Amino acid sequence: MSNIFRSGSCTALAAATLIAGLLNAQSLSAQQGPPAVPVSVATPISKRVTQWDEYSGRFQAVETVEVRPRVSGFIEKVHFKDGQIVKAGDLLFTLEQRAFEISVESAEAEMTRTTAQVDLQDAEVERVTPLAKTGAATKRELDTRQANLAIAQAQRQSAQAGLKVAKLNLEWTEVRAPIAGRISDRKVDVGNLVTGGAAGATLLATIVSLDPIYFRFEVSESDYIRYVRGFISGARESGRQVAHPVRLKLADEKEWTREGKLDFVDNQLNSRSGTMRGRAVVSNGDQLFTPGLFARMQLYGGDIDALLVSDKAIVSDQASKIVFTVGPDDVIKAQPVELGQIVDGLRVIKSGLKPDDRVVVDGLANPMVRPGSKVVPQNVQLTTKAN
Repeated sequence: MSNIFRSGSCTALAAATLIAGLLNAQSLSAQQGPPAVPVSVATPISKRVTQWDEYSGRFQAVETVEVRPRVSGFIEKVHFKDGQIVKAGDLLFTLEQRAFEISVESAEAEMTRTTAQVDLQDAEVERVTPLAKTGAATKRELDTRQANLAIAQAQRQSAQAGLKVAKLNLEWTEVRAPIAGRISDRKVDVGNLVTGGAAGATLLATIVSLDPIYFRFEVSESDYIRYVRGFISGARESGRQVAHPVRLKLADEKEWTREGKLDFVDNQLNSRSGTMRGRAVVSNGDQLFTPGLFARMQLYGGDIDALLVSDKAIVSDQASKIVFTVGPDDVIKAQPVELGQIVDGLRVIKSGLKPDDRVVVDGLANPMVRPGSKVVPQNVQLTTKAN
């Protein structure tokens, strides 16, 4: 009986020892924390890149003309189709011409009358001149005949001017396109009376030029200051003196395949928006661009020494962008960075990183990879598309 009690006592003691060992192991594991997670790290690529600053804006016609008549009259005929492309000099509207043709005939008759007067007075002067030399006619009579000739010549000049005005008014009854481009719909139909002249003339249509075309955009005050400082330091030429290249893409395009040149920079900032207006000129041979169309533009911002990392290494933290770096103790640290454009498949980091930083480029999907956690870094090398 005593042997039985002794054997049971040993078994219970062994079980208690095993349980205590397991509890101690779990406690020790809990104190040591979770195991280190392997991650891929790489140092940024140092490269001199061309900086492109991105802006949004809209296209604007190089030339915009409101077609208005120079003389008043009734619209007799419209010679274009609404929205068609016209060339400079194309006939657009014809006004009723009969009244103007009568004015031309009247001016021609006046021209004939005054010419006859000049011929008559000229003959009178020729007859009196030799008589005045011999004393058969007085000097006063000669002066009178010469004055009458001068008056007749002035009347003929006035008639000539009147004839030119009459012919010009007749010519202006044909309203022609002053520029080449696309015309709008007609604002006045056949049979309507339109008013001509400089003030209050009736709007007939509008024409906008198509090729080339302007792209208008706004630059922030901080960017403008950066450009000016770059010009002062010699790092970048002034956009007022050099036609810097620009690249554009439309809302449905992914690549910056369209090119242009900076054309104009305004002479003052807008006090309300705090922006500086700029303008680029772009070729529009395929007539895809139209005034008012929205697009994105990249403006040449100079060459800079930049660090490039994989775009997968960028993490969004509310309004800022960060990357995870691994310190000498293999602990994750969050590093805020300022991003630039994509170059050769990698993201430009304008600030926030050093060339020897070890950036986590793979393994970020693991929830254990977070600031303060210990990792097992595995070195990899970044490559660009150019390589």
